Amino acid sequence: MHVLPQLRKLEQKYDDILTVVGVHSAKFNAEKSSENVREAVRRYGIRHPVVNDADFEIWKSYATRAWPTLMFLDPTGKVIGRHEGEFPFGALDQVLAEMIEEHEPLGNFVPGKLDLIPETQPEIQLSFPGKVTADAERETLVISDSNHRRLIISDLDGKVEAVIGNGESPLADSEQPGVYSERTFDQPLFDNPQGVVIDGETLYVADAGTHTIVKIGLVGGTAETIAGTGTQSMYRHQGGDALTMPLNSPYDLSLHRGVLYVAMAGFHQLWSMNLAESTVSPFAGDGGEDIHDDLKSNARLAQPCGVEVSNNAVFFIDSETSALRVSAIADEGRVVTLVGKGLFDFGDVDAVGKDALFQHPQGLAVSKDVIYIADSYNNKIKSVAIGSLQVSTVAGSGIVGDIDGFSTIAQFSEPAGVAVAGNRVYVADTNNHKIKIMELDTKEVYMLDLTGL
Repeated sequence: MHVLPQLRKLEQKYDDILTVVGVHSAKFNAEKSSENVREAVRRYGIRHPVVNDADFEIWKSYATRAWPTLMFLDPTGKVIGRHEGEFPFGALDQVLAEMIEEHEPLGNFVPGKLDLIPETQPEIQLSFPGKVTADAERETLVISDSNHRRLIISDLDGKVEAVIGNGESPLADSEQPGVYSERTFDQPLFDNPQGVVIDGETLYVADAGTHTIVKIGLVGGTAETIAGTGTQSMYRHQGGDALTMPLNSPYDLSLHRGVLYVAMAGFHQLWSMNLAESTVSPFAGDGGEDIHDDLKSNARLAQPCGVEVSNNAVFFIDSETSALRVSAIADEGRVVTLVGKGLFDFGDVDAVGKDALFQHPQGLAVSKDVIYIADSYNNKIKSVAIGSLQVSTVAGSGIVGDIDGFSTIAQFSEPAGVAVAGNRVYVADTNNHKIKIMELDTKEVYMLDLTGL
């Protein structure tokens, strides 16, 4: 997903010459389903054809070794190059320009766009909600209605109080795409809003689509970018002034004593932002993609997508290693893995600590001595006891679907976010386009009915 913005730029520039074909070779079992691939195509707004290479046949035929890999074929079908990993737009732009210069005089191009009609999606209240945030004291719920590019604020029973963002992307702005100040709620504010922090009358939002952090003032009805440049960073750096530093897919936030902790999925790191000084910098992880416990600066993470500070510890989800990990706040602290083993160790096992297995979890919520996990590809909500590290399924049969009822028979579809308020667990049931509630006392699961939207 991190290469999609650069591919879109190439597709737009060479729309009558370049054909992009995506080949999906699944790492996780859940990703082998064609229906799940279809949902991912819809979620990320992919407009080129995608092949589900479930048995790795295309992968093997091109001797592919890594995700992502780009293969370049000239108009005669000859492979002229390959690139592993993410890439800057300029480098590939040059490759394509040179190929065009060589082949256009020979008449090898047949200009024109592929005759494709993307699937349309019916009008729905929510579209792939990524995260949900709850504040029991304020009786407030904030829903990241990610593909509608907006936030929805309601009370804990679903009565809508405000909609933030008009559904248009700020990336379409002409001057500095994705970066703005003093906008109102009815203007373009987000491209793919994910994690949200509630701090009194202020919200902080991780917008993965614009690679920025946005500050929302609820009283004045204003929004402004406070970190990021609106473009995806193609290199790792040591941070600095928040508005001059490019970020890479911030996915979740947590606030502790004036510092925002950021799950920076694209950098494979946790970052922090000092709000008083308006600076950002890496907090944990050296940027290499792996699962390696060490001092924070030497540890290795793998696509962190959820983070929450509790009891002076930073708990986070590493999605690519299907892991729950924790870091000390102290400068010389360490990163420690609580659940998770390796980049290719995943499954659905309830056990203690590292004997348990998740499958690409994406969200977490800490409530007293329990951590609730959105175990996305297992279509379950799980709990981890902080003391014993006992992992248990609290909701979800494991079968992908959309069924309410008692927790053991309830069905979810790739839940990505979870929040707790009182005796309720709120779930962003992403591919079902719903927020669901599990009552902890009765174990009943049901859809949150949003009224006034």
